Amino acid sequence: MRIAMMTNNYKPFVAGVAISVERLAQSLREMGHQVVVFAPDYNGQPEEKDVVRYGALLKGVAGGFSVPNPLDPEIERKFREGNFDVIHVHHPMMIGDTARYLSWKYHTPLVFTYHTRYEQYLHYIGLSVLKGMMPFYVRSAAASCDVVVAPTPLMKNYLEDIRVKSQVRVLPTGLTRESFSPDEEKAGNLRRELLGDKRYLFCSVARLAKEKNLEFLLRSMKIRKETCGSDFRLALIGDGPYRKELVKLAEKMGLKEEVIFVGKAPNQEVKDYCRAADLFVFGSLSETQGIVLLESMAAGTPVLAVRATGTEDVVVNGKNGYMTEASEAEFAEKMMDILEKKELEVLRRGARETAESYGCERIAREAVLLYAEAMQLRKDRERQKHNDRNRREDVVYS
Repeated sequence: MRIAMMTNNYKPFVAGVAISVERLAQSLREMGHQVVVFAPDYNGQPEEKDVVRYGALLKGVAGGFSVPNPLDPEIERKFREGNFDVIHVHHPMMIGDTARYLSWKYHTPLVFTYHTRYEQYLHYIGLSVLKGMMPFYVRSAAASCDVVVAPTPLMKNYLEDIRVKSQVRVLPTGLTRESFSPDEEKAGNLRRELLGDKRYLFCSVARLAKEKNLEFLLRSMKIRKETCGSDFRLALIGDGPYRKELVKLAEKMGLKEEVIFVGKAPNQEVKDYCRAADLFVFGSLSETQGIVLLESMAAGTPVLAVRATGTEDVVVNGKNGYMTEASEAEFAEKMMDILEKKELEVLRRGARETAESYGCERIAREAVLLYAEAMQLRKDRERQKHNDRNRREDVVYS
């Protein structure tokens, strides 16, 4: 099968969609399929086989994001050369518009994955005014697709709630084999380095951006310090446009010694940081799947997260971690409960069991079935159009 994978962001930019696209493309290639990723140009990007780089209107926005130019003629030229069986687009706008055009022009089946609650990110490209229009826009974009993919059952429910009419299927982002094999020696070194003379190490992985709700974690840590003393460190792995504000806030809260801003870490090393920690903590309310939660579980580290879309589909209270409401006091109390009740070993086993059902190989096999479904639906629709046209012509000439 020849698959055109189209995205508005890709490596070297670090984000959930970019990771999802890379993992799915690689797993499909390992199965013998031809996959070409269409992604925007970045500063300092790696050269890579089967990746078509198209132009960017702006580079280095919001911590490295490129604003893509979906009208770059290189996209259609390379698409035409590829003679693709299916298009899998990962955004409704920009490259999504181009994908719908190419699907229409070349009669190519179209699959669209709804990864992100886009209304929470429009401010980065100066389109906050469109926030209220996003459900209508997504519904309209999905109408041209043969199959729409949601990363979790809750996101499938959301798409159905906004009256998406196309077939909606669930396909999560997969975990690589390497996710399950942290480097124990490196994890041990990281723990000693980050923990110092403290007792507990917590970690979180996120872009340091406003929508990730990292202030919530800092306020929760402040409560823990006031209640239990300075017996912990929180390692924040990631970078982004909100870093300076978070550093100032941590200092203002008296957490300069407890909170470590690690900065960016290569994706393949995230598992080692997770393995080094006693608990993975997560405050985001804007996730659709929460890939980092599964990566932490694959490394054997349980999760404490705020109850929200993206966490409810992954975290099972008492099995692989816990969820709380968006209350710093409740979050801090649950953190203490987990540690004091000696639940960590039970939760570690449950975390690994949960992660094992998200292997990339299984996800890729399910993706192939979705592509085959999209191809059949497109064929059926084209046949129906042909039959309708013939019937109209028969009426005219009879």
